[in-house]
Order: sequence, then C-alpha cells, then structure tokens
Amino acid sequence: RRPRDWDDKTAQNTIKSLDRAMQVFEHLSTTRGATLSEIAADLDQSPATIYRILVTLQGRGLVEFDPVEQVWQIGVQAFVIGARYLRRTSLVDRARPIMRELMEDTGETANLGIARGASVLFVSQVETNASIRAFFPPGTLSPLHASGIGKALLSQMEDNALKRFLARRNLERFTENTLCDPSALTADLQTSRTRGYAVDDEEKNLGMRCIAAPVFDATGETVAGISVSGPTSRVSRDQTDTLGQSVLAAARALSEALGGA
Repeated sequence: RRPRDWDDKTAQNTIKSLDRAMQVFEHLSTTRGATLSEIAADLDQSPATIYRILVTLQGRGLVEFDPVEQVWQIGVQAFVIGARYLRRTSLVDRARPIMRELMEDTGETANLGIARGASVLFVSQVETNASIRAFFPPGTLSPLHASGIGKALLSQMEDNALKRFLARRNLERFTENTLCDPSALTADLQTSRTRGYAVDDEEKNLGMRCIAAPVFDATGETVAGISVSGPTSRVSRDQTDTLGQSVLAAARALSEALGGA
C-alpha cells in the first residue's frame, strides 16, 4: 500500500538499519577518512555493527577501505551518484533559456523530459500563450512508445537493446495512431534516427501533435529529449519538418551546453 505522503518522516515509516547506514555514510563524507573505532565512537555504535554497515556500503562502491592508512573513506560510486544529481539540475537550468527561445520561435509549448523505465518523465515546460495548448507539468509521465520525447529517446537505443526493450513490453494502444506493433514502431524509430527528430502524430492524444529530438551529454549519452507540442490545427503535417528543424537546433544547443556534440 502506498504511503499517504512520501515526505512522511514518522518513525513508523523509517527503516532503522538503512538509517544507521546513512548515518555512517554521511559521517564519512565529513572526513578525509576514519578508522572503524573512530566511526563507532563518533556514532556511539558497536564496532561490529559499524563494520557490517561499512562492508555493505563497500559492496555498492559507496565507501572504500585504504589498507595502507587503515581508514574508511567515501567511494567512487558516491561521486557518480552526486554527479548524476548535478547533471540533472544542470540539465533543467541550462535548458530553460533554450526552451523559451524554442517556444518563442515556434509559438508552441516547449517540453523537456527524461527516461524513467518505460515512461518519459517531464521535468520542465515553457508554455505558449495560446489559449489551446499542450500541458505536461513537471512530474507528468507518458509512455515512451506513444510520445515524441519517448520516441526520440528510443531512437537512440542500440538495435539489440531496443529489441529486448520491446520484447518485454506490452505496447498499449491509446489512439488509432498508436504504434503498438514492434516492427512498425522500430521502422518509425529508424526514420526518427535518420532525420534527427521524432514525431508523435496523435499517438497518445487525438488532436495533439509533438515533435522531439534527443539531447546528449559530454560522453555522448542520451540524457533527455526536448520537444514542442500543440494542437493539430496549428501543428500540421505540412509544418512537421520546419518545426522539426527548430527542435533539432534546440536539442543541439542544449547538448552543446552540456558539453556534448
């Protein structure tokens, strides 16, 4: 059963062993390294308990043991996780001016989303002033196979990885245009990869069209997708390529801002 409030910090919702592990982890982050006995004394815990916690964290790469100095210290994986957080916040901050320019250039709502399992998680939006407009507030989820950003992200997957992904998924139909057949979706994704942008042609919501392109970081990894969405009365098929080029330019600008190509 889902808790009433994910921010609820009452004792009944706390896992004590995990809380102790986090105390050890946070304590180590304030030092340049500490011995087992020092950590146990500082946290008022038995050395045996602290040792089990340290070995568990070590198994995840979150802490390391220096056999020369005989001290425990923060591990490389802690940096990796922190870097992911910084990259995410940097992504949204750096995307805002680019999204605003994209919205002003196209007259349609600009969106930013990232992959979350089989869904797109929208993390930022710059709305158009038009009375009829797309609305995907931050936190909204949409299926990868039936959204512009989702298809832009899928188009960058390696062929074998994409086959495995599609084999494990039941591609739900939302409209008569939803691509539920893996072969048809794969062909559409290949087209998207070739031209650089993907099109959601009323595949999630009738009357709405979306054009999206992938965003890359400094390592060449696909980290997000940027798009414009609007009613089909304004975003017509005849305008697809023109809007696609604008979205592609915005995606390239954001990729460059993140250190990508």
